Amino acid sequence: MNISDQPIFRFAPSPNGQLHLGHAFSALLTQELAQKADGKLLLRIEDIDTIRCTEEGIEQMLNDLDWVGFAWDEEPRRQSNHFDDYQKALDQLKADGLIYPCFCSRKQIKDAATGAKDPDGAPVYPGTCKHMSPFTRDKHMAEAKAFAWRLDMDKAIQKVGDITWQELDEELSHAETIKADPAAWGDVVLARKYTPTSYHLSVVVDDADQNITHITRGKDLYFATAVHRVLQELLQLPEPQYYHHGLILDDEGNKLSKSKKSLSLEALKKRGWTPEQIRAQLGLDEEDESAGED
Repeated sequence: MNISDQPIFRFAPSPNGQLHLGHAFSALLTQELAQKADGKLLLRIEDIDTIRCTEEGIEQMLNDLDWVGFAWDEEPRRQSNHFDDYQKALDQLKADGLIYPCFCSRKQIKDAATGAKDPDGAPVYPGTCKHMSPFTRDKHMAEAKAFAWRLDMDKAIQKVGDITWQELDEELSHAETIKADPAAWGDVVLARKYTPTSYHLSVVVDDADQNITHITRGKDLYFATAVHRVLQELLQLPEPQYYHHGLILDDEGNKLSKSKKSLSLEALKKRGWTPEQIRAQLGLDEEDESAGED
């Protein structure tokens, strides 16, 4: 796969909840950057969670994006249509001896944790199943025990060596070389028994398949880039450039979140907000307009 001569950007939300101002900011900022670069803008629907990502949620998401003025090129890519692609990547890693099945429950991981935390603040997996005997692994699988495929990060780092990524400035005119620290994540999950992929695996496969050259996303995913760069090297995928923008925060200084029921775009629309007011609130318009009334 070759990186396209034309810059290609993407916005990739997950329709497992309603979009909020943070999503609008990322979408519209990515659109502005794509336009300035005379690039193509793609929409990806990250719906690997087929239980929480409903057709109604997807329709709502598309309506919200259309309402705020986000316009994409080409038919959106739906991850749920590409499980075979992710399985091929997983099979490649399996053939290279870089992944192993983990049968630990969340509680078992928490109880066995050493106290180390990954960049997201979750306990680093202590490697309980990494050295399990082939006989025990086969027995657990024969018994249809639930499991996850984890990347053996030590082996992965040994294979790819030191890795970096190119972090662009807000004008996309200068790139700083960032040294990645994938070891901080430990043996990340790449797939589960009933969900044959993960965010980390699917995102790098999708970016390569869609020839994405520029990845613009929030700073909350800055450190995850280390995992993505490892997978890109292991799977021999192209290396895009990255720009991690600032986050939209609530009154308490926390990032907006679907899980915390942050006020949705649909709710703002019902309160009388306009797309122009959304843009002004996000600092994307020079003219400062007041928000709609409650």
